[in-house]
Amino acid sequence: MPDDARHEIEAEPTDGAGPAGGAAVSGLQLPLWFTVMVATAIGLAVLAQAGDFLVPLVIAVLIFSLTSAAIDWMAGRSVGPVVIPYWLATLAGVLIVAAVVLALTFLVSAQIDALVVAGPLYIDRTQAVLAELLARVDDEMADGVEAAFADLNPAAYLRVLAGSAGSLLVTTIIVFIYVGFLLAERGHFVRKLTLMVADPRSAQAVEKIIDSIARSVHRYVLVKTLVSALTGLLTYGVVLAADMAFAEMLGLSTFLLNFIPNIGSMIAVALVAAVALVQFDTWAQILSVLIILGAIQFTIGNIVEPLVMGRSLQLSTFVVVLSLMFWGALWGVVGMFLAVPLTVMIMIVCANIPALRPFAILLSRDGALFSDRA
Repeated sequence: MPDDARHEIEAEPTDGAGPAGGAAVSGLQLPLWFTVMVATAIGLAVLAQAGDFLVPLVIAVLIFSLTSAAIDWMAGRSVGPVVIPYWLATLAGVLIVAAVVLALTFLVSAQIDALVVAGPLYIDRTQAVLAELLARVDDEMADGVEAAFADLNPAAYLRVLAGSAGSLLVTTIIVFIYVGFLLAERGHFVRKLTLMVADPRSAQAVEKIIDSIARSVHRYVLVKTLVSALTGLLTYGVVLAADMAFAEMLGLSTFLLNFIPNIGSMIAVALVAAVALVQFDTWAQILSVLIILGAIQFTIGNIVEPLVMGRSLQLSTFVVVLSLMFWGALWGVVGMFLAVPLTVMIMIVCANIPALRPFAILLSRDGALFSDRA
């Protein structure tokens, strides 16, 4: 073989045109949109499959964040001649949060037990009321309701409800284990952040994002807790004055459901309506309770809460509804409770990353972001 031909053959692999060449390998790079789609699909699959692990962890992070804010507020304050030390503020913050969460957990468990005991009676009464109402419209519909209730197995549903009380207590214990370890690691977080991000400017940017998330979530959870507590107490008072059963359960469910934006208040009123429909014999009693509760929900939800909350979250109302559906599909009812805080976190992170800033503007109410107002 001539030397010129041999040199041409030997030179072919080194110029990157052949299958073993570096340029050929680099030419197989996937499009960015395809990479993003694959990463998104994998992320959604992980979120859906790891819900049992991630939900308690997310709740623990929120509680840890609120506890840290309470600790920072108490530490260094003077009570008379005594200045509260950091360790005492930490102990007080942990004990207060633990007492509140455990009290709510045991109260929910007690109400579930009471509902399990009274469940069969209310199921029979519900069947009779629905059959009576539908008989005024169509006798065949009333017969269908009776057939549907005959096919139900109330005991099985009540057993599932009773089992949920025990799982709630177990989840609470897991959450507090997470919170305890997070508090133990709190003092080293800033140092680890500095070591993790070599560039001081990048470390400051990450710290700014975390601080912005913490302040926004703190404000949202605090205001939402106070507003929901007010709504729950007023609902409890109305139900108690009307001499309805399960006043504590209805007040507590109203408090919890008001953490779900938009639809939570409607579900809370619907629960009271269901109990009133089963318990009362006259429409005047039922309508009076519903009108009062509807006025309470409207006043607090449309006047009091926006006045106190202001425009601090800057989330689009449509985005809030979509986030409820999205996180609810992933993690069920608990995901709906966590929807707004998680969406706020996503928006703040996107607002501080130039490449993702358009996405944050899309999530916002009017395009004004946290970084614009700072």
